[in-house]
Amino acid sequence: MDDSGLRALLEHLPVSWWEADEQWHLLERGGGAFGDLATAQRFLDRLRQQMTSPGHAAQDGHCLVQFDGRTFEVRLPPNGSRDPGRTCGLAVEAQARPVNGRRYAAFAEVADFAPAAAFIRDSEGLYLWANHAYAHLYGTTPERIAGSRIEDHDSPSDAAQFRALDQEILSRGKPVRHTLTYHRSDGSTGQAAGHRFPVEENGRTCVAGIYVDITEHTRAMNQRREAEESLRALRDHSGLPCALLSAGGRIEQAGTAAAELFRTRLSDLVGRRAHTLLAATAELHQLRHAWEGLISRRIRRAETSAVLLDAQGNQRRARLHLAAVTTSAGRASHVWAVVTHQSLAHEGHPPLTAAQIRILSLLAEGSTNGEIATSLKLSRQAVDYHLSRLRDLLHAPTRPALVARAYVLGILAPHAWPPRPAAAGRPVRSA
Repeated sequence: MDDSGLRALLEHLPVSWWEADEQWHLLERGGGAFGDLATAQRFLDRLRQQMTSPGHAAQDGHCLVQFDGRTFEVRLPPNGSRDPGRTCGLAVEAQARPVNGRRYAAFAEVADFAPAAAFIRDSEGLYLWANHAYAHLYGTTPERIAGSRIEDHDSPSDAAQFRALDQEILSRGKPVRHTLTYHRSDGSTGQAAGHRFPVEENGRTCVAGIYVDITEHTRAMNQRREAEESLRALRDHSGLPCALLSAGGRIEQAGTAAAELFRTRLSDLVGRRAHTLLAATAELHQLRHAWEGLISRRIRRAETSAVLLDAQGNQRRARLHLAAVTTSAGRASHVWAVVTHQSLAHEGHPPLTAAQIRILSLLAEGSTNGEIATSLKLSRQAVDYHLSRLRDLLHAPTRPALVARAYVLGILAPHAWPPRPAAAGRPVRSA
């Protein structure tokens, strides 16, 4: 046999072809009927024995041979077509079944114990085969699925939907990938995604399908989408300035209140590096320390303060609440930053000494110059000098004006009593 394509095809069918010498010893053979050379030779010996027995000669080159409990139809070419000294022929097993007697073995071997649900139905909606995962969806076994119809397992509406899909496959003759909704045996609704495609079985076109249940995945994705929508609504409508920062400190999301805080457009705010919005003050050290703790996951939340710088160059002191966002791998991918307390916007002022800030705190408390001197262990003249210097630095001619400017400029904490510096204290951290 010279046709390599035909040889390859016969290797998967219950047939046997051969060429033998004058002694009926195999010279060449093929086909999928026999698994080894010895069995093929025994078959040929059985055929020769039958043909030489009285009354068993082949009629028109055709005969039936019983071999190892199997029946073969044998066809031999006419004598004139045989090569001298050679015998050739073809044997086809009658009523052959696939390996292990299983129908639809090519599909079943792959899908029978797969976690994906798989089936084969004919054009009338009759199940020819189903695997264990498919039967499990209906709380039964593959044996009970085979031979039943769609309507035996699904509601009328679902059965109509599945029949329509089958007919679409049969009419188009092409595979279709899609997602469908179905009703589970417990009454709940499920979703599945997969492929439905045409297959040839016993000379007729049927429909096969293989699906993965995505109900839990879909539910998780819906919950995530709802959470993101709720977070977006909170971000945009809570009135609190907030932003989502990447681990590298770039603003990826921000609310409209944050854009208003920095007096810029939201589109100009997103994408900026966060450090460009901060004034160079003493609080930056505490902020950097808190940030490093969040990114390294030593802490999950932190509260600190910073001086924010808007598009007009004005400053305002703000209280920042920071929270790390971790990935499924446990890495900190983002940080949420929320501003809770903020001073009024003001122009920048010269840096003040610790003594000058403490004098402003005592002044706001109502202390006299003498009481301030006693508290700070300074002379009365030193206190008078500091107050005079503060009037010049903060452009405030009177004591009440000094206190007012200290609060407006964010030097003093607006929500604390007794008065204290706005930058006082260490960040509050949560592990």
